[in-house]
Amino acid sequence: MLWPVKSFQNSEIHNSSIPHYLSRVVVDVIIPAYNEEGTIGKVVRDIDRNLVRHVVVVNNTSTDNTVEVAESAGALVLHQNKRGYGRTCLTGVYHVSGLKTPPDVVAFMDGDYSDFPGQLKDVLAPIREENIDMVIGSRVLGKREKGSMTPQQRFGNWLATVMIRVIYRKKFTDLGPFRAIKLSALQQINMQDQTYGWTVEMQVKVIKQGLSYTEIPVDYRRRGAGHSKVAGTLKGTIFAGWKIIITILRYG
Repeated sequence: MLWPVKSFQNSEIHNSSIPHYLSRVVVDVIIPAYNEEGTIGKVVRDIDRNLVRHVVVVNNTSTDNTVEVAESAGALVLHQNKRGYGRTCLTGVYHVSGLKTPPDVVAFMDGDYSDFPGQLKDVLAPIREENIDMVIGSRVLGKREKGSMTPQQRFGNWLATVMIRVIYRKKFTDLGPFRAIKLSALQQINMQDQTYGWTVEMQVKVIKQGLSYTEIPVDYRRRGAGHSKVAGTLKGTIFAGWKIIITILRYG
């Protein structure tokens, strides 16, 4: 059974200072990146370092200057030389889990500047204030810039969340990449997916394990540079959609 979840709104918890309950949490941010030289520096610099201990950029076979830009902005850069979104995220998770002092919470966001790093404190708030295990930043509940999500992304997102509601009897509005989860919960669910099923695997496993979750409205804008590895190609769109559906069915 899920723990009681307070309905959070940005207006309730947004302010210019870091809330006291967040200051006690060790948070590391993991950013998978592939050819994001035009945006990765902005993403890293916009993360409040009073709130976050380590910003870990995991370079996934970039052929541009992503590594140099990320390091110049203050990120720790790791390398994953085999392609795959889930594989890249797992590389970051393995690293922070193995630190002498592991984080209490791991947050994820993309490196294309479509997320708003300044909203990280909103995403983290339910974990400390309500002891929630996982928080999803929902683009559906937030404000989206026109053109930030393609029609196939919107349809795929809708289909996946409907399938979760039907199969698992639980509600999500989004599979968004901007999210935070307790490290203990992440270890408990034992993530396995190496590619595009990563986000939905996390969500359905949280349900299966009876862990608590909530969604926070987050804003979303068109990517700042480069091309989407999923929505930018027909092959990527088809493979991602297939993998998400298979993942939902597998664990159900």
